[in-house]
Amino acid sequence: MPKELKVTHIVGARPNFVKAAPLVKALEAKGVTQSLIHTGQHYDDIMSDAFFRDLNMPTPDFNLHVGGGSQFDQLSKLMLGLPDALTALSPDALILYGDVNSTMVASIVANRLDIPVIHVEAGLRSGDMRMPEESNRKIVDMFAELHLTTSPEALENLVNEGASASSVHEIGNTMIDSLFASAHLFDFERVQAKLGVPEKFGVVTMHRGGNVDDPERVKEIVESLTKAAAMTTLVLPLHPRGRQTLMEAGLDKVENLVVCDPLGYTDFLSLVGKAQFVVTDSGGVQEETTVMGIPCLTLRPNTERPITITEGTNRLVTALTLSDEIEAVLAGDFEIKGPPALWDGKAAVRGAEVIVSFLNAKKAS
Repeated sequence: MPKELKVTHIVGARPNFVKAAPLVKALEAKGVTQSLIHTGQHYDDIMSDAFFRDLNMPTPDFNLHVGGGSQFDQLSKLMLGLPDALTALSPDALILYGDVNSTMVASIVANRLDIPVIHVEAGLRSGDMRMPEESNRKIVDMFAELHLTTSPEALENLVNEGASASSVHEIGNTMIDSLFASAHLFDFERVQAKLGVPEKFGVVTMHRGGNVDDPERVKEIVESLTKAAAMTTLVLPLHPRGRQTLMEAGLDKVENLVVCDPLGYTDFLSLVGKAQFVVTDSGGVQEETTVMGIPCLTLRPNTERPITITEGTNRLVTALTLSDEIEAVLAGDFEIKGPPALWDGKAAVRGAEVIVSFLNAKKAS
């Protein structure tokens, strides 16, 4: 009789929810017993609950409610809350997603509890250690026994850092699985009516500290957005992080700019799918625009997702070049490539196969 296989998923922020949902379904189809811990890093309706509803995610077995406060408050609450939850659930392995703080702390706790770590979206590297996400990725991959990757360059990154090549499996992108699975729910006309968006517009998203924490940097960005808004309407779902600094820099005075609260998963992608372009500093949006064929201008000096440039629609820009880049896109001066071969909506099925084989091998050893 086959032995029961038990895994626990840990999610904490919006990108985690999107990546986890397809794998939860694929493992369910394999008969794997699953549990879910929500750390509460993103915790309100728009930042969390709406995504669970849109993605049909199961109710978490534990919610640690670590959201709010400083990043150090969150890290300490995670370190204190996760051991008891994981001990109670006693999984055969812990499945972690991406590079948020919840993922990093969970990998450390799992290592101390001798729980094998499976990292989904392993091996991404920007080479920029000033980004907290970069150190998070490296820490998680150091503790992971199984690395599930989205693109070919991850193998070299991981092996160079000491991972065994046999632990690395390129499965594709589970975030894109969610996009394909939810596409029938996209309703631009409803979102357009709710926000008062015209037929032609660009979307802007920003949340990284490098863009929204430094008042001088924010001032440059708002000046560029002012120039861009003279060319086409801009729609900016405003992340809680950065709201104050952007408003103090005069964002509310920019004409032809629609500012709204963060949107749910399907509403946001409904908007992106009809946009002339997207300006972002998000990793996931670089991937979603690549598959949707929408020009993406990434307001960062580097990206951990270079495949979105070589096989996608992404281009790196600065605050000073942003308005010129938008003008070029509107003039049709933008190459659309890709998407990558394994970004086909079947990554979770491939991932589930690898995970079940890994767990069975663990049971047999």
